[in-house]
Amino acid sequence: MVTVRNSRSDVIDAAGRLFAERGYHGTSMRELGKELGLLGSSLYSHVESKQDLLVEVVEEGARLFQASAEQALSIEGKARVRFDALVVGHVDVVMDNVDVARTFLNEARMLDIDHRQRVIEVRDHYEGVFRSVLDEGIRDGSFRFDIDPKTTSIFILSVLNALERWYDPTGPIDRQGLANGLKRFVIDGIA
Repeated sequence: MVTVRNSRSDVIDAAGRLFAERGYHGTSMRELGKELGLLGSSLYSHVESKQDLLVEVVEEGARLFQASAEQALSIEGKARVRFDALVVGHVDVVMDNVDVARTFLNEARMLDIDHRQRVIEVRDHYEGVFRSVLDEGIRDGSFRFDIDPKTTSIFILSVLNALERWYDPTGPIDRQGLANGLKRFVIDGIA
């Protein structure tokens, strides 16, 4: 008989996969254990609770989106260049980490109140980066003067966040085509 060894990272990755596929409430510790070849009770040597797993996955999503925004903000030039980088960065985070992104976007509402509040603050900060770049673009002439940065950032993020639900990487549009199409779609509306 082969003994299965799983690290904490393996457990978190599997939880992210199952949360993304079945939702937080649709995933039991028993199912997670089965996925890993462990008894459900053995999982508690890696984590204290299913909620802890959700916290880990959602916080990883928050870190990935935040790092993408910071990278976009570090680019010099007009706001349009930073805005393009924000769009491409968001696409990259979702495509490279679909389970984590899906869990972050759809299951964070299942967090306990304290963790949910922290995620809301991170999400608001991330949205604020989009708003500030839009506002800067209005001032530097990259974008139309009559757009509302707050509403526009919500519209744009709604489109970007939906990628995890419909985009098929094996379909007719590759990632670069997707990013370019999204940039054209968004920029045509605000430039």
